[in-house]
Order: sequence, then structure tokens, then C-alpha cells
Amino acid sequence: MPIDPTLPYDDDNVFAKILRGEIPSKKVYEDDWAYAFHDINPQAPTHILIIPKGRYVSWDDFSARASDAEIGGFVRAVGHVAREAGHVEPGYRLLANVGNHGGQEVPHLHIHIFAGRPLGPMLAR
Repeated sequence: MPIDPTLPYDDDNVFAKILRGEIPSKKVYEDDWAYAFHDINPQAPTHILIIPKGRYVSWDDFSARASDAEIGGFVRAVGHVAREAGHVEPGYRLLANVGNHGGQEVPHLHIHIFAGRPLGPMLAR
């Protein structure tokens, strides 16, 4: 069910639980700013999720409230994960859903990396 990105952060969301180690995940990368792991229901041969370690509901929330260090660290982590996975060439897709119309389902900012095959058009036509 899509969520409202203006709602307060929910400490019981699945990604918060993953960050606390309450739910297992297949870790790809971790640093001071981000945690990356394989999606449990992959939509492409490679489907990695990257989440900031801070309490941010959406990209909008993150861009408005995160410190410059958090933003820089998170963006660099996303690039690092894509490079280390070997997807810079032939390419990959980044996706961040925000709010109901964007189809956001978990109220914690997360970036999807999709790769491993041609992905087709970005939106259904």
C-alpha cells in the first residue's frame, strides 16, 4: 500500500528493522551513511536496495532535512554499489518512489538499483 511521504517517520518500518538487525538481509555494502542489500523479490537479475541510516521517509524528506555530509555520503554510496556490482557499463536504472502517486510502499527512503538486462521503457505506455 503506498504511503504519504509527509507522515512522521515510522520506527517500525521494515527497513528500520533491517538497520537494527531485527530482520535478516543479504548485505551488499555498508558504511556510516548507507546500507545496501539484495531485494527479497527481485524485479531484475540485479535488484539492490540502498537505504540511508538516518530516519528519512522519502527523497523529499531527505533532501529537505539531511545534512550535507549525509547527502554526500548517501549519494556516493549509491554510486559505489553500482560500480562494485559491475553495472556502470552496460548500464543500470536508479529508482526512488515518493508518495502515493510514485508507488512508495515502505516509509523509509530507499533507492533501487535495477540491472543485468535491458530494462525497457521507464514507464508503462
